[in-house]
Amino acid sequence: MTGRRPAPSGERAPGRIPALDVARGLAIAAMISYHLAWDLYFTGFSDINAATDPWLRLYAKTIAGSFLAISGIGLVLAHGRGIRWSTFLRRLAVIAGAALAVTVGSWFAFPQSFIFFGILHCIALCSVLALPFLRAPLWLVAAAALAALALPWAVASPAFEAWWLSWLGLGVIPPLSNDYVPVFPWFAFVLAGIAVWRWLAPYIPEEARAWRAEGAIGRLLVFAGRNSLVIYLTHQIVLLGALTGLAYLLNSLTPP
Repeated sequence: MTGRRPAPSGERAPGRIPALDVARGLAIAAMISYHLAWDLYFTGFSDINAATDPWLRLYAKTIAGSFLAISGIGLVLAHGRGIRWSTFLRRLAVIAGAALAVTVGSWFAFPQSFIFFGILHCIALCSVLALPFLRAPLWLVAAAALAALALPWAVASPAFEAWWLSWLGLGVIPPLSNDYVPVFPWFAFVLAGIAVWRWLAPYIPEEARAWRAEGAIGRLLVFAGRNSLVIYLTHQIVLLGALTGLAYLLNSLTPP
């Protein structure tokens, strides 16, 4: 009896996997729900502070980790057989430009806690750092992931709290920011996505790769997954703008 011999690295020619779009869409939906909780507190409609509530903080970290792991999987799908530099650099420029827009926008909206190194900044830099691991031995990718995860606890020092080093995530006290996703330990999730996908991909049947979401919710998740960057950049403008306007209207209707 013979069977298909799995490719050792789990690579595949570039192409979309609908299930990955659904996973990214679910992460976007979760992110919107978390930001809605944050906005409700900020505008006075809720007493639950999403920035300090332990369960909501865990929820936020889970969402960030899922985005980074998915980005690692996407790197393998797009560049596992060899880095397509024009595609990679174009994507990197888009994400870096979006990260810069978030920094500038948050500086004007929240100057005391603006986003100087958030999820987009982390995805952009980690995408570059991850390139050597796309074809490295799996044991090395796993070891690097564990090292990235442990590094903040192993070498944490106030010396890394200087503004020009805070993006590393190796300080003792994190800086004040509305979205702080430093390289360490978060690079570990990108590497984990790379390692897990390369390990599992050879054993995933083509039927599973070609699976497509059905129904209105499924199509909506696919749409969100394929337009995640646009949704990320615009959803807070809509949510926070609507809630701020509603709060202003209700306050104006309330008798003194």
